[in-house]
Amino acid sequence: MHDLTQGSIPRHIVRMAVPMAIGMVFQTLYYLVDLYFVGRLGDAAIAGVSAAGNIQFIVMALTQVLGVGTMVLISHAAGRKDQADGNLIFNQSLVLAAIAAAIVFVGGFLFSARYLSTLAPDAEVLKAGTDYLYWFLPALALQFALISMGSALRGTGIAKPTMIVQVLTVVLNIMLAPVLIAGWGTGRPMGVAGAGLASTISVLAGVIALLVYFMRLEHFVGFNAALIRPHFATWKRLLKIGVPAGAEFGLLFFSMFVIFLIIRDFGSAAQAGFGIGSRMMQAIFLPAMAVAFAAAPVAGQNLAAGKPDRARQTFVEAVKIGTGVMIAATLFAHWRPEWLIGAFTSDPEVVVVAVEYLRTISLNFVASGIVFSCSGMFQAMGNTVPSAISSGVRVVVFVVPALYIARLPGFQLHWIWYVSVVSTTTHALFAVWLLKRESDKRQDLGLGAARGPTRPR
Repeated sequence: MHDLTQGSIPRHIVRMAVPMAIGMVFQTLYYLVDLYFVGRLGDAAIAGVSAAGNIQFIVMALTQVLGVGTMVLISHAAGRKDQADGNLIFNQSLVLAAIAAAIVFVGGFLFSARYLSTLAPDAEVLKAGTDYLYWFLPALALQFALISMGSALRGTGIAKPTMIVQVLTVVLNIMLAPVLIAGWGTGRPMGVAGAGLASTISVLAGVIALLVYFMRLEHFVGFNAALIRPHFATWKRLLKIGVPAGAEFGLLFFSMFVIFLIIRDFGSAAQAGFGIGSRMMQAIFLPAMAVAFAAAPVAGQNLAAGKPDRARQTFVEAVKIGTGVMIAATLFAHWRPEWLIGAFTSDPEVVVVAVEYLRTISLNFVASGIVFSCSGMFQAMGNTVPSAISSGVRVVVFVVPALYIARLPGFQLHWIWYVSVVSTTTHALFAVWLLKRESDKRQDLGLGAARGPTRPR
């Protein structure tokens, strides 16, 4: 365990954020590698994998429920130096991970085809999406174990082992993708199904690697058979923090679903362009997300240790670092977005959509970084409801105008991207206001005008 209640706060954030960003970049490479090889199969394959990949937002919502709850409670236990509570939380998190994995696996096989049929513009895209998803579902189910263990480590101030595992699994995926997708060396190409299988094998290897780490090297929390009997009071603590955080990703899934519905009539090239552009946007977000993810346990440990001034400083430093990163990303996305897109497709129609999307949506980047930092502070405070509320406001501000303008004569696709810019800026302003409001009530972060003794927790 790393004690984050002492020492330089910027150094703590950077020390954790760097390996987390590396790990997240490599994690994203799962999908970019798949997209690269799938792109050689044509627009229908790209569109199908992109539509199927949207289901990942549902899984991300569920993993956020588990991951945020686990990270926050273990960071608080670490701040109090309460190892017994940390162990109970960790083992109950694993129980919930197993339950969630079973639900995702079974539910995915039962309902995936029906879901994809609402988004696919034609039968070819539908087939590509279902072929990919059926082989990718085990990887999605296994994500819960990875998130549970990785979040426990993050709560204790440790990020490097998770990063190493993510790098190794991506290397394995890169090795498997051409073999399974294109049939290199085997002469038996599986197409989009091979992309899903490559990811499943790689995620399984990652789960095994983290299990070995916990059994041999982790000391603050660990597996304990006596603690895996369902403990509903602990589940309630985890879910109270995690459910609102998961709702944020659920709302993101809904927004993406609406976009896919709107652009369905523009054909597979438009869906492929949006799919590639949105993947690149997610990759660009990773450094700022890593900063926010690192700031959450730093602030969490300090709040639990009764040091609200250090928690406030954590927020300020996270915003400064995240904003600097996002300004650089915005400038690059305006300057040469085609450099990011060209590796995945040479189809002029797809490139035009992806470049236009990325150049416009980059106006969101700084606001998104601020949203991430606010979300991290709400997590540290153990109250993620304001984050869900601000995300809900963003969805309303986006979805209602988007559905309206999509029905106007002469509607053009890029109108939707500008609506997204407005909604994300609104989201950032509202999130900052909610954070100040929550701080005024609790006086945890000292962000409001009122200052005084920290309330007992």
